[in-house]
Amino acid sequence: MTKNKKSINSKEIHDLIPHRYPFLLVDRIEDITDTSNCVGIKNVTINEPFFPGHFPGHPIMPGVLIIEAMAQTASALVVHGYDGDTNDLSVYLMKVDNAKFRKPVLPGDQLIMKITKEKNKGDIWQFNGKAYVNENLVSEAIITAMVMRLGEV
Repeated sequence: MTKNKKSINSKEIHDLIPHRYPFLLVDRIEDITDTSNCVGIKNVTINEPFFPGHFPGHPIMPGVLIIEAMAQTASALVVHGYDGDTNDLSVYLMKVDNAKFRKPVLPGDQLIMKITKEKNKGDIWQFNGKAYVNENLVSEAIITAMVMRLGEV
């Protein structure tokens, strides 16, 4: 995968982050060129494993999973633009600030996650994440994460 590629498919996402079904919450990433910003896409289907219990007869994507989807997108952004060997590199969520949930995300929605790097110092990165459905803001948060080598935890 080249560092200047503008779109990343699901196979390439598997190469960047360790998450897998049923916890991989990003299907594609677009507009990615470095570690500054990107757009993640999650196609939300009625077959998601969380819908039977959240909530029966009125399925809504849990807000915590919207935040997780934004964090996974941010993780892929970091690893994609990382200089050096990324084989055992992982990004761990440290903190979520100012999380807001404005509208429910329902089966059939396409969740568009716009991630912007706010700053990084060493291995600590901070992102502004905003999630949209049909151009309507549904959630936002400031996400802080740490880059580590697997086995350093």
